Amino acid sequence: MKQYVLLAFMMLSTLFSFGQATKENLKITWPEEYQWKIGSEQEDGQQHMIELIPGKETINKWTIIGTMLSVKGATNVSLDMAMNIMYEQAIQNANTPTLTMVERNDTAKHPWILFKIEAASFKNDNNPESQLYYIIVGESSLYSNFVAIKEKNLSKEFVDKWVKVFKQSEFVYQ
Repeated sequence: MKQYVLLAFMMLSTLFSFGQATKENLKITWPEEYQWKIGSEQEDGQQHMIELIPGKETINKWTIIGTMLSVKGATNVSLDMAMNIMYEQAIQNANTPTLTMVERNDTAKHPWILFKIEAASFKNDNNPESQLYYIIVGESSLYSNFVAIKEKNLSKEFVDKWVKVFKQSEFVYQ
C-alpha cells in the first residue's frame, strides 16, 4: 500500500511540475553608478515595460534612461522586423533619425541584435535623443531593451560600454 501511495505521489508531483509554466525573464545588470530606480512600470497580458532612471532624476526630466520591454509570445518575430518597427516609430516622432547596425548574432540559441537610432530633434521637442537598442528572442518572449541619452549622437565609448552591459545579460527561469 505504501508503494502505491508513494507512486501516486510521485506521479502527481511530476504532473504538477509539467503543468506549471516556467517564467522566463531577461536579467540585465544595469551599471550601479547611476543608482537606478523605476521611473514607470506597465504590464498587461501581452507586454511588460519598465523604465529606469537615475536615482536623483524624474521620469519627466532625465539625462539617461533605460527601458526594458518584454512582449510575451512574440518569439517568431525576425530581428530585422523588430529593428524596423523601432526605426519606424522613430521616423514618426523624430526629425530625420538615423539607424545604424552595431552587431548581431542570428545563430545564437537566443538570436539578438544591437543597433542605434540617433536623432538631432523631435517633432514635438527640439532636444536631441539617441538610443542603443538590444533586442533578443527568448523561449517565450521577445525582449526589447534600450538605453537613451539626450545627445544627437552616441559616442563610441558610450556604445562600447552599453554593448558590453547588454551582451552580459542572461535569461533566468523561475
